[in-house]
Amino acid sequence: MKQYKIVRYIVFAIIGFVIFGTGLVLIKLLPDADGILKTLPYICVGLGSGLLGGNLGTAIKNRAALKNPQIAKQVEIEEKDERNRAISNRAKANAYDLMIYTYSAILLAFALMGVELYVVLTLVAVYLFIISANAYYLNKYHKEM
Repeated sequence: MKQYKIVRYIVFAIIGFVIFGTGLVLIKLLPDADGILKTLPYICVGLGSGLLGGNLGTAIKNRAALKNPQIAKQVEIEEKDERNRAISNRAKANAYDLMIYTYSAILLAFALMGVELYVVLTLVAVYLFIISANAYYLNKYHKEM
């Protein structure tokens, strides 16, 4: 059975809270900032909230698993079940297909709205990276299977 650790996730959640709080303080203290200081607070808020939420949720889940090992074992069996994995993979595939169309529509809308060129080119680079990763894994799995 899997060993559940809590302290590590609590520490990362605290770090996330500190980064989140720092972002909020910077937003309040630097309303007229320029350059990187204009976006840094919002990056801190985003990263901090992601760290806080993800690690706190994992810590709570692991604590519940430690308190009730029978339920933890049942959850572990369900996670490894082939049917559940097939369902999850199918849902991911459908979400990926939807994301490709949505992302390309947003990209086209930004280009037609006249958004700055570096923003559009960044989105194009990310889009091409996703498509390239898809082609790579498609080729890799065709060779394996």
